[in-house]
Amino acid sequence: MDIKNFSILNSIAEGVITVDKEFKITFFNEVAERITGFEGSKVIGNYCKNIFNSEFCYTNCPIANVLKNGKNVYDVDTLIQCNNREPILVRLNAAILKDESNSPVGGVISFRDLTILKKVENLLGSEGQFMGMIGTTREMKEIFRLVEEIANSDAPVFIQGETGTGKELIANAVQSLSKRKENKFIKVNCSVIPHNLLASELFGHAKGAYTDAYKERIGRFEFADKGTIFLDEIGELPLQIQPQLLRVLEHGSFERLGETNTRNVDVRIISATNTIIEEAIAKSNFRQDLYYRLNVIPIELPPLRKRKDDIPFLVNYFIKKYSLVYRKKIVSVDDNVMELLINWSWPGNIRELENVIEYALIKTKDQDNLCICCLPGKIRGSLKCSGKNNANENILGSDNARLIELLNQNKWNKSKVAKMLGIDRTTLWRRLKAIGIN
Repeated sequence: MDIKNFSILNSIAEGVITVDKEFKITFFNEVAERITGFEGSKVIGNYCKNIFNSEFCYTNCPIANVLKNGKNVYDVDTLIQCNNREPILVRLNAAILKDESNSPVGGVISFRDLTILKKVENLLGSEGQFMGMIGTTREMKEIFRLVEEIANSDAPVFIQGETGTGKELIANAVQSLSKRKENKFIKVNCSVIPHNLLASELFGHAKGAYTDAYKERIGRFEFADKGTIFLDEIGELPLQIQPQLLRVLEHGSFERLGETNTRNVDVRIISATNTIIEEAIAKSNFRQDLYYRLNVIPIELPPLRKRKDDIPFLVNYFIKKYSLVYRKKIVSVDDNVMELLINWSWPGNIRELENVIEYALIKTKDQDNLCICCLPGKIRGSLKCSGKNNANENILGSDNARLIELLNQNKWNKSKVAKMLGIDRTTLWRRLKAIGIN
């Protein structure tokens, strides 16, 4: 391998190894060293199965399959042995290596560590949330219940919500609970594909349909037959394409560009937008009849500023997630930090909150709590750490019965009770969580 290829493979964010036709390791990049703990100089020349001792090495070797069938291997999960550590779960891909005469000379395997991903998945599962989403407010629970109720229907679903509210997560939940979950799930962002190419992307084209159409092409709808298609940013769909989509919704049929043959598809359509479609209709930018066909099952996601009771749960989840990613041990959040996070307007919604927590985790050094100086300047303003972490915690003492009595007297208005006690609302929330009340 020449020095140029060596540099390229070392710059890849995944572990990469190459083997010859005898399955001896010929290259071991730096990420592979970091993931496995093996030194490349010590494993090169060894049989890969003697190094990794994977279950696949003896029963279904991916490189052997590639060399035998000539077909690449994608996204296979397996355990591999590490140096002086427990085996780890990786997801690997394998492809054949050929020389200048196109003859097989070995194989290349790329892999990434799934350990943190699995821990994050377990974290979500352990919190008893819904399909990867965190929501404890009445509005979110109603949405989760609706998703479960309509998942097995074939009716179109129309998801509205501001950027960052989790529209794609809702679409994923609908599809993964549906009777089509084993079939294709195709996602199309209508705002990123050039308008002059979008019709071809969605419906395909015949050879010669336009300049550079050198051969026929299947469209996303045809590819998704018997499955589900998710049209994100549907409000950006060009007006001239909307009648074609309407025809698919009404009759399940369409023509490729440059063809007269009518094709039929059986596809469930989930669409989403962050625009107010009624305004687009009033401006003649969106067909009203198409909107009615798409909007059979409407789901409207509230912005984060309208579900502030969820913010502490989301903050704690993102802290746990990024503590795993960055190998930190953050176990608490200062009350004044939580208060700022709850009161921030969050124009970017959950996505913005996640970015803020990741930023704060990166900034936190040698401490087990998030303090105010770790927050971005736009949120903390001129505030600085006071050094009085959790000072209000002792105001409640240990009289849980008195606390519950106060809450009952005030119809569980937590803001009012917190004000009566002279403490932050987040301090009250933490106290309730500590005694098992969410």
